[in-house]
Amino acid sequence: MRAESTRGWRLWALLALGLCLCLPATARELPPALRAHAPELVLHGSADMRHFGFKIYTARLWTTTQGFDADTPFALDIEYALDVEAGALVETSIAEIRQQGRRDEAQLAQWARDMREVFPDVRKGDRLIGLAVPGVEARFYSSQGYIASIRDPAFVDAFFGIWLRADTSAPKVRARLLGAAAATL
Repeated sequence: MRAESTRGWRLWALLALGLCLCLPATARELPPALRAHAPELVLHGSADMRHFGFKIYTARLWTTTQGFDADTPFALDIEYALDVEAGALVETSIAEIRQQGRRDEAQLAQWARDMREVFPDVRKGDRLIGLAVPGVEARFYSSQGYIASIRDPAFVDAFFGIWLRADTSAPKVRARLLGAAAATL
């Protein structure tokens, strides 16, 4: 009887391990609605954002097979490790954009209004994905599909610059997203 219960336990452990190994592959797929607009995107790099040791989110950069080029469509996929209210996402984004040296308060206020209309509250495990269409717009998606767009080329540069500009406040995350293997978080 004991050998049978040990075998049963092993079977359950193998099944659980198999599920754990399958979950990351599923999480790394882009939603079908986004794939319809950018079928050529492949995973380029990923990084965990941590604050005082606590994981805030995992970021993934999706680019063409040629690699990152700010002049071609790319996607930034953020999977949250905790609950965050939409207002906090907007405030943090505006603060990061200000750090880029952008000082046009009317423009920043407009972008804050635009983001408030687009960004939902997020819960642990939720994903928000921004598709950059350089020179045109930023399209936003969740795991469930399309949310909305912000049609402003300057916003595209400023928003995605939060993670991808050389002077980002998170240089290690940027290095990992862009594929610098030597960077450690």
